[in-house]
Amino acid sequence: MTGEPIVSVIMPAYQAEKYIKQAIESVWIQDVPLELIVIDDCSFDSTRDILKLYMERSDFQLIRNKGNLGAAASRNKGVEAAKGKFIAFLDADDWWEPGKLKEQLRIMKQTGSVMCSTGRELMKPDGSSTGKKIGVASEVTYKKLLKHNSINCSSVLIRKDVAMEFPMCYDNSHEDYITWLKVLRKYGCCAGINYPYLKYRLSQGGKSRNKIKSARMTFEVYRYMGYGPLKSCIFFMSYAVHGVLKYMGI
Repeated sequence: MTGEPIVSVIMPAYQAEKYIKQAIESVWIQDVPLELIVIDDCSFDSTRDILKLYMERSDFQLIRNKGNLGAAASRNKGVEAAKGKFIAFLDADDWWEPGKLKEQLRIMKQTGSVMCSTGRELMKPDGSSTGKKIGVASEVTYKKLLKHNSINCSSVLIRKDVAMEFPMCYDNSHEDYITWLKVLRKYGCCAGINYPYLKYRLSQGGKSRNKIKSARMTFEVYRYMGYGPLKSCIFFMSYAVHGVLKYMGI
């Protein structure tokens, strides 16, 4: 859609040639005024050639990192360059269903929440469904989020001023989880839409697929949030139980 963007979609990309076109096309079918900002994190496959196809669009902006910065710093650069009042994050291997952003804007206006997430459907690397869907509560509080991270980064819509207030950091951990915790500790809660507008592609190389590494990073999240070893262990055990139940579909 044309006009001044209400939403700025931030998409970090690294070696994303297989999937990025599907991700981008799912942005263009959203029925709200938006811009798409892709941050190329020094890809050396054909990602850049694919992105050239969109360079003449007025609602597209490409930022090329001079060095490999990682997803967190790349997202931050995109937020800083954004013109929209709201920020949506989408990873280059995920995609959205039509109507996602419009519904999130409606819910945020209705509830007064500073951010909103949606449910997601887990997809195989080839794009077919695993048959598993992960929901989200209509209201996610700080205490709930400490026990279970139900907010996926690619599902989030957040006010730009709030995203600027809490930039992502700690790329050696779950950087988005830390940011959501900081936001909810100050602003109270995140609105949720229990519909799988997000199609989340499972990948062999993702942080969350390496369970041991992911577990260590989750424990570090609680340490970064200022909790001592004992409380961090308690929160981690709750997180682990929720994780098992989630992937069992319970």
